[in-house]
Amino acid sequence: MPPPRLVLPTPAGDPGGALRRSYLRLVALSSSPRHLDQLLAVSLASGHYALDPAPATALLLRYASLRAPHAHLLRLFRAFPRPDRFLRNALLRSLPSLRPHLLFPCPDSFSFAFAATSLASSCSSRGEDAAAARALHALAVAAGYATDTFVASALAKLYFKLSRGDDARKVFDEVLSPDTILWNTLLAGLPCSEALEAFVRMVEAGRVQPDSTTLASVLRAAAEVANMAMGRCVHGYGVKCGLAEHEHVVTGLISLYAKCGDMGSARCLFDRMKDPDLVAYNALISGYSVNGMVESSTELFKELAASGWRPNSSTLVAVIPVYSPFGHELLARCLHGFVVKARLDADALVSTALTTLYCRLNDMESARSMFDAMSEKTMESWNAMISGYAQNGLTEMAIELFQQMQALNVQPNPITISSTLSACAQLGALSLGKWVHEIIAKENLELNVYVMTALIDMYAKCGSLVEARSIFDRMDNKNVVSWNAIISGYGLHGQGAEALKLYKTMLNADILPTSSTFLSVLYACSHGGLVDEGRTVFRVMTNEYRITPGIEHCTCMVDLLGRAGKLKEAFELISEFPKSAIGPGVWGALLGACMVHKDSDLAKLASQKLFELDPENAGYYVLLSNLYTSKKRYSEAAVVRQEAKSRKLVKTPGCTLIEIGDKPHVFIAGDRVHPESEAIYSYLEKLTAKMIEAGYQPVTEAALYDVEDEEKEHMVKVHSEKLAIAFGLLSTEPGTEIRIIKNLRVCLDCHNATKFISKVTQRLIVVRDASRFHHFRDGVCSCGDYW
Repeated sequence: MPPPRLVLPTPAGDPGGALRRSYLRLVALSSSPRHLDQLLAVSLASGHYALDPAPATALLLRYASLRAPHAHLLRLFRAFPRPDRFLRNALLRSLPSLRPHLLFPCPDSFSFAFAATSLASSCSSRGEDAAAARALHALAVAAGYATDTFVASALAKLYFKLSRGDDARKVFDEVLSPDTILWNTLLAGLPCSEALEAFVRMVEAGRVQPDSTTLASVLRAAAEVANMAMGRCVHGYGVKCGLAEHEHVVTGLISLYAKCGDMGSARCLFDRMKDPDLVAYNALISGYSVNGMVESSTELFKELAASGWRPNSSTLVAVIPVYSPFGHELLARCLHGFVVKARLDADALVSTALTTLYCRLNDMESARSMFDAMSEKTMESWNAMISGYAQNGLTEMAIELFQQMQALNVQPNPITISSTLSACAQLGALSLGKWVHEIIAKENLELNVYVMTALIDMYAKCGSLVEARSIFDRMDNKNVVSWNAIISGYGLHGQGAEALKLYKTMLNADILPTSSTFLSVLYACSHGGLVDEGRTVFRVMTNEYRITPGIEHCTCMVDLLGRAGKLKEAFELISEFPKSAIGPGVWGALLGACMVHKDSDLAKLASQKLFELDPENAGYYVLLSNLYTSKKRYSEAAVVRQEAKSRKLVKTPGCTLIEIGDKPHVFIAGDRVHPESEAIYSYLEKLTAKMIEAGYQPVTEAALYDVEDEEKEHMVKVHSEKLAIAFGLLSTEPGTEIRIIKNLRVCLDCHNATKFISKVTQRLIVVRDASRFHHFRDGVCSCGDYW
């Protein structure tokens, strides 16, 4: 049954309009919809102003501001037999969704502008909202108002809110003489670099005069891309036009100089302000934090509190040391306490900043506690938690949280997708990565360069290099990170020659290589045995591009020479590196090479350095002990093992993951927990017999020296990768590719055994270990036994 129609009586007279003014004042003073209901009831009962459009318009707008139900607003509007244009516009301004019939019969520019503004306040990038925006735009065109600057500005803002920048630009381009407000809308909505270009066009055209809002928008864009040169030009232009002293322009300049690292200029501008407001304080505090000047940031925060200003959520976000968290754990706890005391812990921005801070301090328990306590989780908070898990190696937690996000129908953005793909890549979870790929297609994120680059990285690290290359080749807007990802992928799979070819193609495309580019190329040369090419790339990096080698570059060079047996040259090269670049990784690479080439003397020297630099790493003790054992220097091996034991060091246990269907299975050495263990061990016995017939001999030189040879053979036979491969062979159809992931570097015996398994079973077996990918086919490994 429909609700009864509201019937309004004829108004009574009001000589002098005193009663009318009192009525309007009471409407303005009402603090709840109930108060307005009472006023309306009195009006209906007395007959005063029930049909007077001006009080009715005021009443409707006040209902809207007090968040009255939209059905209530519509009912009130429909009670008027002949609503005027003002009342109609008031309703359009108050409703969050488009109702085209309300625009007619007499729309004006305000009608379309209010409808666009109201739609923008409640819309998202969903398809139905975009369709409503296009429908409103079409009606404005048909009514002849689309080129009105007021309407165009509202429509452009609506399209920007919907992330439809191209449509917003089309709206702007249709206006022959855009005014300052329309230009400001365009500048505020465009990506930063495009906004700077648009501002230059605006000034060059000279048809309209920029105002303080224009400069504030441009300064914000310059700050975001750290374009100091453009920022200085805008500063000079502001001085010339007399706009540089406006408060929000000065605040924009402070933010610009701070984000560009010029804290001296930022502080100078701040000190020249007669009475800096809270926004100015926040900009400078943020600048100190971004530049790692945590003490200065904290001191200014104290000065702010002492000056009588009450810190708001933006202040707390600025002072929380997200950019320089290490060494400031106590400050983090103090600020967290202040946030709770100030009752700002319910603020999404503050909670997200604290979540990010705890993630960067690797305090994932506190981070998750902050995240779970949020009553309304924003996209930024989801991203902070998911990326925090991924960056701290808790990949399964990251993927689980993303799945929870999907179950709640929270729409991911490019940052969410990139973080989740990073977790899939670390875990080697190809089936989950493919599922995320489907979501990318569903959410129309395939044009985002960062998402597609993360997808390339995921497929390469999950063993599907062909798919990674296919995605790379289809990309139209490749950036240097995209090139780095595919070059790194080829290096990871041992295809150094193809990685070098891509590197040269990138240079020919006038893409400037970065430090990460050279690291990817050096890594590829190292795992491909391309010694001369690696030397050349390292020289080009330091001499031509003036890039100072970091720890990773130096580690790659030592690894490159060491793998090739050039141990002396590798050792001498270490002395030429900058001291800041000589860390455990460099000496670890040398020790690993000594293990391969059985140089115990140099290994001892390298291990001594490692025991000084990284005394808690059990892996180095294991390497040296294994080297001594392989050379039958058992007493020295025993001393090394005893030293590790006395320090209570525990070697990271080896484990191997294999996905069957969509389900992951993890094995450890000698594992009998798996429900299929009996079948796995039985099959492995039969498989080993076939391998021995084909010429396989167990490599036991690194096994414990104080056990019998038969026991040594059993020890290497039950390594986790052999168990995973046996399970994979049992669980899949003949000819199916087997993919496994090992958390440590594959041992010599398992590498040798996998070659024979691929031969006797006629299967392609792809192994990802801690170092690289190995593709085993017909008894041969893609690494050429060079790993």
